[in-house]
Amino acid sequence: MSEGARSARAPGHLEFAWALAIVALLPRLFVAIAWSREPVWDGHYYYFGAERIAQGLGYSEDVWIDGRPEWRPWVHYPVGYSALLGALFTLFGTGTLVAPLFNALLGTATAVVTYELARRGLSEQRARIAGALVALHPGLIAQSALVMTETLAACLLVVAGLCAVSARDRGARLLPFGLSIGVATLVRPASLLLLPLGFVGRRRTLRALLAAGLLALCGTFVVVLPWTLRNCQRLDGCALVSTNGGWNLAIGALSESGRFATLRASDGCRVVSGQVQQDRCWAGVGLRKIAEAPGRWLALAPKKLAETFDHESFAIEYLHEADPRSWPEPRRVAGRQLLTGFHRMVLVLAAFSVIAFAWRRQRGAAFGVQTMLALGAVALGAYAFSSDAHPFYVFCAFIPLIAVLPLPGRPELGPCLRYAIGALFLTALTHVIFFGEDRYHLAVSPLLCLLAAAALRPGARA
Repeated sequence: MSEGARSARAPGHLEFAWALAIVALLPRLFVAIAWSREPVWDGHYYYFGAERIAQGLGYSEDVWIDGRPEWRPWVHYPVGYSALLGALFTLFGTGTLVAPLFNALLGTATAVVTYELARRGLSEQRARIAGALVALHPGLIAQSALVMTETLAACLLVVAGLCAVSARDRGARLLPFGLSIGVATLVRPASLLLLPLGFVGRRRTLRALLAAGLLALCGTFVVVLPWTLRNCQRLDGCALVSTNGGWNLAIGALSESGRFATLRASDGCRVVSGQVQQDRCWAGVGLRKIAEAPGRWLALAPKKLAETFDHESFAIEYLHEADPRSWPEPRRVAGRQLLTGFHRMVLVLAAFSVIAFAWRRQRGAAFGVQTMLALGAVALGAYAFSSDAHPFYVFCAFIPLIAVLPLPGRPELGPCLRYAIGALFLTALTHVIFFGEDRYHLAVSPLLCLLAAAALRPGARA
């Protein structure tokens, strides 16, 4: 009997879900109330966009022309997070606590949904560990005080995974999965790449798969298409969700560090008249730079992945920027060490989700192969911790690679684990193409917690 089958009939799961929600909510409420300040960095723009929506002005800004303000539609940043905040601002006002309290509720929901997703592929005990890791994840807790999209993006990715796995249990009904991916795309356009993950573990006829795929695609575009049509009507051209894709591609192609760098007109786009034209210009700059030196661009991949997965410090730096006096250097260092240490521990443990507990066999190829994999993962972890560079990003390649290799004795990777591994791989691939920042891994942190809880499960039967 599989772990997921036992978990589906486990008693007391509703009671645990309520307890988990309380454990997740309390620290997030504290952080949201005690640490939140005026939004800074990208958070300022998300907050500004939400205020404009709440005022009935739409997703827009005022541009001063000849001494008079002129209304202009806005689309550089994705609209999803600001739209939800705008609805909340309409109901509760634009106080600085509205967004953090919303984030606290989202983080709580993420922990509970991760537990429910894990129950469909792991034992009840392991599913509870997955939920607890998300509930107590310091980085996800600290994120509650930030007016940033990562908390919502992480919640939507887990919800999409639950919809995908539940659809598999009920047949090929993937409309809820498509709808959730559509909402996630409005929050973070790269989420659209996760659409194929709705088919993980499916063994159906080609006709059934095509029908399910069409249904999922329809669900996604039912959500996204109205916003795309608005952009085509209001702007100087069509934009699927936002106009920062070309901007980000150019940054990834021009940056020497693999992380964000400010673009200037001298980098290639001196004269632009509209947002879509500007985005297309920067996309052209990025593509030309890649075509000129593809080897150099590919060589940046380790730097980009290192910036994305090796550490976790964005939340602390955001809080310091918003309130420097409350975050002196010793506290900043301690905060970064706590968040980074927990993230690295989860990432290393997640590597063991694709390795079986084969020690009880004591013989055969399965024992030898799985033992070598376990020793290899331990060696990689030891090297990452001891090296001055701390290259934990190597686990983002190790986990998907071992998952697809048909090695003897490997553990069963059900749909929920395949979804988590696929999301990790696609997230890494996205930031190889664009650029890396540590806040971008937070969207898959709950799924990393699920993989960590799945570590060293029983291997496949002979």
